[in-house]
Amino acid sequence: MIQIQHLSFGYNKKKLLYKDLTLTLQSGSIYGLLGKNGAGKSTLLKNLVGLLFPKGGSIEVNGFDPRKRQPSFLETIYLIPEEVYVPALTINGYQRLFSPFYPGFDSAKFTSYLEQLDVKDEGKLNTLSFGQQKKFIIAFALACNTKVLLLDEPTNGLDIPSKMRFRKLISGIFTEDRMIFISTHQIRDLDNLIDRVIIVDEGELLLHASVGMIAEKLCFKTVNEIRDPADILYKEESLRGISVVIENKHGEESKVNLEHLFNAVTENPEKAKAIFQTRKNS
Repeated sequence: MIQIQHLSFGYNKKKLLYKDLTLTLQSGSIYGLLGKNGAGKSTLLKNLVGLLFPKGGSIEVNGFDPRKRQPSFLETIYLIPEEVYVPALTINGYQRLFSPFYPGFDSAKFTSYLEQLDVKDEGKLNTLSFGQQKKFIIAFALACNTKVLLLDEPTNGLDIPSKMRFRKLISGIFTEDRMIFISTHQIRDLDNLIDRVIIVDEGELLLHASVGMIAEKLCFKTVNEIRDPADILYKEESLRGISVVIENKHGEESKVNLEHLFNAVTENPEKAKAIFQTRKNS
């Protein structure tokens, strides 16, 4: 479990990336953290692993204070940053050096993940392309079997087949006692993977809900004309008609479109909050 209480963070006193953020994250879910570039998504992940410290408030990850960076804490959590770094080591050399830090590391699964992601053993890791380096780090992270896995823009640098393999791997390693937390603005790459959505903007938490709850409270559909503009949270014209996000007043079934959801919530935050708060209390 991750508990964030009244978190405030900023690189200077004039502009805070987070203002009094309170959030509880449970094991057994794949979270999607959605936000604009510069919204502080990477910053939040670094606070969770103790690479950055909050200006105010507290963070607790499975009973640990990340700021202390205790070995017993670090062996339970793994962060894959957006820009990965690999030293001038071979795959075997990297495994020998770093796998002992993770008691749950599974060498056989590591080999399997490398094969599934089509990572070639071609000498020193730092000579591989960025995409190959990213896939190598993903394979290593999954093989560590940590209880908490943080991924920052994991599909950046991956080609289309690799993105498909990545989604398959994440689905395959997910268990009820693990938490996977993905920060991304490449929403379409992860549309069918995320089961809980967190949206932050301007330092504020705008939405934290399961995909099922979102489908219950909002309706995503394509119409030929808009009859009541007041009900619209978001609209987008296309060749097939007008894609809209509206309050689901009549219990309609629809598939959640995370990209349209993000636009709806960030463009109409107060209306979105009212819908979720009202339906929650009814």
